[in-house]
Amino acid sequence: MKKFKHIISGISIVILIFIVVGCGDNVSSDKNEPIVFADAGWDSLRFHNEVAGIIIEAGYGYDTEQRTGSSTAVWVGIEEGDIDVHMEVWKDNLVDIYESGIENGDFQKVSLNFDDNYQGFYVPTYVIEGDPERGIEPIAPDLKYITDLPKYKDLFEDPEDSEKGRIIGAISGWTIDEILYEAYEQYGLEDTFNYSRPGSEAAINASLTEAYEKGEPWVGYNYEPNWIIGMYDMTQLIEKEDGPLAEIATQDIEIVVTKSLPDRAPKVTDFLGNYQTSSDIANEALAYIQETDSSAYDAAVKFLQENESIWTEWVPEKVAKKVKEEIEQVEL
Repeated sequence: MKKFKHIISGISIVILIFIVVGCGDNVSSDKNEPIVFADAGWDSLRFHNEVAGIIIEAGYGYDTEQRTGSSTAVWVGIEEGDIDVHMEVWKDNLVDIYESGIENGDFQKVSLNFDDNYQGFYVPTYVIEGDPERGIEPIAPDLKYITDLPKYKDLFEDPEDSEKGRIIGAISGWTIDEILYEAYEQYGLEDTFNYSRPGSEAAINASLTEAYEKGEPWVGYNYEPNWIIGMYDMTQLIEKEDGPLAEIATQDIEIVVTKSLPDRAPKVTDFLGNYQTSSDIANEALAYIQETDSSAYDAAVKFLQENESIWTEWVPEKVAKKVKEEIEQVEL
């Protein structure tokens, strides 16, 4: 009911303005309603929400909000028009939802945010190349492909089973975990490795952090953009040819808007259509958040302050000027 009353109030205001100033003026109630961003729970999405939110508020005069929910709840919100923008759509992880929504016209793609991402199995780069600054010698210089892992089972020894190596998988219940386990089986790794499922993403990163800081071997799942990839030098293990990971290893990560936004806020939609970044940008921002205990908003301000050559290409000059004036006042 609250939202309904708000809409009625907005309509009433428009009617009053038309009565006072006449129908010839260009009057709109668009900015009475905030532009709502999806927050499906991961930090790179929140970073992009903040970057876009700062530009929209300072440059275009709209209020913005972030609405938190599970992936399912978020997509219901987008389909029903309660959420306006999703800044980081991993469409290959939710093919049915994405394709049906596009086909039905519930939402539309406006931009490719980034396409240089990866998800799959990683090792610390020092395992392959060494790290002279830390006094670490290469211990698996020929490790490149997932199919190379059996040669190095002793290097990645499972502390609970010395006969096999241990590979860290994803969290049980995640779609990616099923895909990773399929690859683990298809490549016959069960003969030489145990597949370990941590209880949370934090547990995956804790395992990697402990090994990395000690300079020890580690192999397991991760993805980018992610703070840990921004902080640590990691190398992906790839497939020699198309296999179970081919469809999800790299993806086009898109920006999607609900069907009503282009009519309600056409200039904002144009801006979102120009928005394009990279995994490296998000990795750096997430590492900054982790290292300094900062917020996604702080990371967004830092990005905007230090990368004018990138984001000013997304907006008209007069919008860029307003955003610059806004962020110049923020001290980090």
